[in-house]
Amino acid sequence: MAEIKIGRMVLGSCQTNCYFIYQEEEMPGQGDAQGHKRAIVVDPADQGGRIHETLERNGIEVEAILLTHGHFDHIWGTKELREAAGVKLYALDAEKALCEDSHNNVSDMAGRAYTVTPDEYLRDGQELTLAGMRFQVIATPGHTIGSCCYYFPEAGFLVSGDTLFAESVGRTDFPTGSMSSIVRSIKEKLYVLPGETKVYPGHGDSTTIEHEMQYNPFTV
Repeated sequence: MAEIKIGRMVLGSCQTNCYFIYQEEEMPGQGDAQGHKRAIVVDPADQGGRIHETLERNGIEVEAILLTHGHFDHIWGTKELREAAGVKLYALDAEKALCEDSHNNVSDMAGRAYTVTPDEYLRDGQELTLAGMRFQVIATPGHTIGSCCYYFPEAGFLVSGDTLFAESVGRTDFPTGSMSSIVRSIKEKLYVLPGETKVYPGHGDSTTIEHEMQYNPFTV
């Protein structure tokens, strides 16, 4: 299996991390020539057309879009990217309350009311294979009621959205947020992963599960 790689674009007024996860597939008979790259985009924060054009220019084909949660700064580019790439959009089932409500997802407060309806709602613990890559859906309510993380075991990394940050956690003062729930989600759902698991959050720099278990002041 080809190595799974992850790239990042920082987009929008909240400096949100939009990730693209891909692997390069060798094309038969092409020797050392570059293979076909198929990608999953996580949280297209804004400028969906720009995301698509940038990836396409680098030989990366978008095959699916995942949302970690439905806040405005993670979804503003979804419809444009979905239309440009002609792919499906996925989110956790409980996040319907935010994806489809501009009050709950705070987009109306941000001055650009926006809703989106995923093509498929996912379940906690569900395993999927998209763009040739296997991953697990981990429900982590707290930042929002339907926040989730995506764990790629073969690659050894977790895309954590706004649940777990480097030495911090997501805010819980917006609709459906709960501090007790987010701490419980992190301790019970994320800290059981291997310590060396790399964590890619929705804002800021990456970290590891082991580092957060030792140094995150919200969970120690």
